[in-house]
This record gives sequence, structure tokens and C-alpha cells, in this order.
Amino acid sequence: MKSALLKRDLKLTPETSVSALKDVSFVADRGEAFGIVGRNGSGKSTLLKIISGILKPTSGIVRVNGRIAALIELGAGFHPEITGRENIYINGIMLGLSRREIDSRFDAIVEFSGIGDFIDQPVKTYSSGMYVRLGFAVAVHVDPEILLIDEVLAVGDEEFSQKCIAKIQELKYRGVTLVFVTHQLDQVRMLCDRAMWLDHGEVTSIGDPARVVDDYLQDVSGAMPAPPSPAPDTAKTEIEEERWGSGEVVLKRVVLTDSKGHELVALGAGSAVVVEMDVDVRVPQDDFVFGIGIYHADGSCVYGTNTDLEGLLPGRLDGSGRVRFLMPSLDLVAGTYRIDAAVHTRNGRAFDYRRGVLRFVVGSRVHDIGIYRPKHEWRFDGKIAFREIDNLKRNVPAPMAEYLRENEPKPKKKS
Repeated sequence: MKSALLKRDLKLTPETSVSALKDVSFVADRGEAFGIVGRNGSGKSTLLKIISGILKPTSGIVRVNGRIAALIELGAGFHPEITGRENIYINGIMLGLSRREIDSRFDAIVEFSGIGDFIDQPVKTYSSGMYVRLGFAVAVHVDPEILLIDEVLAVGDEEFSQKCIAKIQELKYRGVTLVFVTHQLDQVRMLCDRAMWLDHGEVTSIGDPARVVDDYLQDVSGAMPAPPSPAPDTAKTEIEEERWGSGEVVLKRVVLTDSKGHELVALGAGSAVVVEMDVDVRVPQDDFVFGIGIYHADGSCVYGTNTDLEGLLPGRLDGSGRVRFLMPSLDLVAGTYRIDAAVHTRNGRAFDYRRGVLRFVVGSRVHDIGIYRPKHEWRFDGKIAFREIDNLKRNVPAPMAEYLRENEPKPKKKS
């Protein structure tokens, strides 16, 4: 401003202006969690400020339908000289609540923030973590239809971070649209329905969170393009497997077998199974993780784990080998399932990620519902009586089994 006044010219010259966003276009649907990743200075925070109305775009259109609550800058909207209590009321009113509505939610806000002992202290005495706690607590208790979150959650401690994630999942369930910027890429994979990678203000990729995050990690690491993989066999093509990664380590063969090594495509509930992965190493590695995920046909995650989560620190991977993941009893309800298999670095950059590499069907004589069948039994006290029906033997629901048993031909008496 000083320079412009001295020149008596307020027009920005090309060398003093920066194009923060260029041709960025996307739609976040109602109830969707949309993550934005990218390097520092890529335009992520600018984009959130435009969505929230803090900034106006130089060109283009932003359409927002619904009440917005935003956590964009640490302490934004807080007056440092007044107390946390007074700031709650001011922020609530700014976000469209009446004083009566704030009164009814005040205790819940304070309890969630966990700073009750300091609520009547001036905000300028708060630590950065306390700022985040209070700001997030207010934002999620004003019943937003759209919640914008910048990297501020990284300031909180682990306990509060987990509390925030649980709250975000609750908001998703209630149909709140979430748009958030973070460098914590596991949160993007876990929470988001879609993700976008911004690079120097431009959209590099947008879509499935796992794919977008991996594209970003490959670029950050400077990984070389993947070596050509062997042509997939017919079986793999039929199940529409998705596959990506750098190709430095390859999962050549992934199969589901029984305990004797026989390949399976159908199995009974409670069967012992093994996931076998043949590993081909093209570039030796000191940082590697093997993982598997089991998903229902509707996309619900049944179970997922990896060697890093289970405390196996990588040593050296410099030759071919085989990895076996043994499950003594796969207690799944009848249905169709898929398995994802992957080998990646500890920060999640994929060497070879094979989504839907296996499909299998679980059959069962018990017609229960859901995904997982825990070991269980029924017990009854008092005057509660049942007639036992062996519907484990009859592969039909209980009423049908009872009908068949009652109408079963009686064995002929010996003469």
C-alpha cells in the first residue's frame, strides 16, 4: 500500500499480483466429505475463504446452499480481550443463532471444548490448542449444513483430535457437507468420500481419496513412473480390479486359499482362510508395509490391517518372497465380499495397490443379517420356551424349516 501511494497509482502491476487459483471447478454434494490436499501455497486456504465468503473470486461463480460454519484460521472471529464465554455468544450470533439458542447449547459447547476452568478468562491468555478447542466446539454446535475446516485441527492434542474425528463422522451421518484442508493424509483416506489435489492453484486430480492421496504422495516423493506390470490374467480382468502405484515393488499374485493351499472363491462362514501374496521386488526398499482390507459388496469396510499397525517395523526388502495373512476363522455373514491388497511406504505411498484383487462368496445355513457373525449363544430364564428347529441342517429360514419338519414323511414301521 505504501509503495502504491508513493507511486500515486493503486493499480496492481503483474509482478505484484499472484494468481492463487486457476480454473478450479468442483461440486461437493449435500452430506459429502470433500478433502483438499496439496503443498503449502497451493491455494487450499484461499479456496476455503472464497467458499466461506471471506474473499471474493476475481472471476467465476461460487454457489453455496446452506448455513456455513468455518474453522479457517486459528482464532479467527475471536476477540482476544474478552472472555471465552463472551466469544461463544458473539460467534454464535455471527453464525446465525439467537441468544436463546446459544443459551441452550452453551453447556454442550463448553463441555466439548474441555476448557471449562478458563471459560471466563480473556481469550488472549489461551494457548493455540485452547483456541482450536473453543473454535471447533462452537462451529459444530451451531447446526451447520456446511462445515469448512482448515489445518487448524493439527494444533490440537491426540485426544481432542480423535474427539473431533468422531464428531465429524457424526456430522457426516446427519447429512452435513464437510470440506476440509489437511496435511494429515490418513484423515482424508478415512473420512472423505472424494478428494482434490491442488498444485500451484490448479486441480491436478479429483476423485477417489485413496487414488488422489497416492498421486500426491508419488509426486511429493519424486517417484519414477511405474515399470510396466505383467498383463493381467483373465480372472483378474473379469472382477474389474483397480490397480495403481509406483511399481517399485509388485504384488504379482494374490490368492485366497484354505489351510491346505487350495484356492477359494466360495467358502462357508467360519472357514479358516489364508491370503497369499507373491512379492516381486524391482527396487530394494527399507521402508515397506504390507496390508489387506476386506469389504462387503456394498463398499462397507469389514476389516483392514497392515504390518505397520501391528508393530512390524520394516527391515530390508531386496528380493522376491511370499506374504501370508492367516485367519483361523473368517466369521462373516452370508454375502459377497472383496479383498484389497497393498504394499506401500509407512506414510502411505503405494508401490502396488490392488483394489478388488479378489472377490469371494460366503455361504451360510443361518440367515442372519449384517456382515460379522460373532461367536454367541442364546440363554433364557423364566417362563420362556422355544421348540428347537435345526435350521443349520435345513438351509432355509426358521418358519420354512418348521414347516418342512412337520410335513416330513414319517419313517415306515418295520413289519
